[in-house]
Amino acid sequence: MKCRTIGIDLAKSVFQACGVNQHLKPVFNQRLARRDFYAFMAEQPPTQVVMEACYSSHYWGRELTQLGHTVCLIPAQHVTPFVRGNKNDRNDALAIVEASQRPNIRFVPIKSEAQQEVMALHRIRERLIKNKTALTNQAHGLLSDFGIIFSQGERCFSVMAHIVAASSHVSENIKSLVAMLHEEFLGLKAKLKVIEAKLKQNLTQFPQAEILLSVPGVGYIIASALIACIDKGQAFKSAKDFAVWLGITPRQYASGSHSYMGKISKRGHRYLRKQLIHGARAVLNRYKNENDALKVWGESVAHRRGFNKAVVAIAHKLARIVWHLLQKDVMYQPQHIKA
Repeated sequence: MKCRTIGIDLAKSVFQACGVNQHLKPVFNQRLARRDFYAFMAEQPPTQVVMEACYSSHYWGRELTQLGHTVCLIPAQHVTPFVRGNKNDRNDALAIVEASQRPNIRFVPIKSEAQQEVMALHRIRERLIKNKTALTNQAHGLLSDFGIIFSQGERCFSVMAHIVAASSHVSENIKSLVAMLHEEFLGLKAKLKVIEAKLKQNLTQFPQAEILLSVPGVGYIIASALIACIDKGQAFKSAKDFAVWLGITPRQYASGSHSYMGKISKRGHRYLRKQLIHGARAVLNRYKNENDALKVWGESVAHRRGFNKAVVAIAHKLARIVWHLLQKDVMYQPQHIKA
């Protein structure tokens, strides 16, 4: 019997498959080992398959699409309200099916292998940056107990390491400790350069990369992150939807006739939001086209409301600009302000 929808609760080694009929009544709700899952889905007539957008979901989305199924991925936070009774795999699989029937649900596009490769590079890069920062912070704390103080920054850390190595007032134990820290620091920097070179090289396989790189404040790091996360922005109906998904729109507080806007919601993609904030900061600090309406507007906001609020406002505007350019498949053209 063909099911209207099959909900899959993914896990590492055991999956739960729940199929429902046209009246959303369960036809089956069974547990499957990972080795049996693909064969089971191959036996099912092509239908809608729904999964949470989580661990390994994009891989299985690609595999099941090749079998002829229509695969939809749901953000996990939209499934939780539909779990009835106890928390178990059977109820979770049924909740996934019920959540997929909501009229306003926004499904997550299935990422290609190329997109996931780029996102993997970004995650490794982020971990290396955290390790590098943790290393220098630890060096600050440990060496301060020996009267060795140095300013923040990569260059200051390297200068300090060379000064300690040549000093006659520092013990051999501390010298060897600083040498080990500096060697590890240089190793992390070398790995970061390799990762960033791969990100820059991988951009060439995406046609929309040239459009993204034309936007002020968007370099190859931000462009590759945008491609890995949203591709061409086809999952969003409007630029506003994209900005809301990023969490850079104000949070609304309303009751009755009273309504006011608060701080940004920070509900969406944390990593992509952070990268756009970095890009907005670059627009204010480093963008050389002083007559571009984007920078002129950003500087006026900074003068009225402060630098940090201006950075967030520019990030919001950059998100909208990026979505429009990707949808229209055109390059960014600066809008000059006449003196």
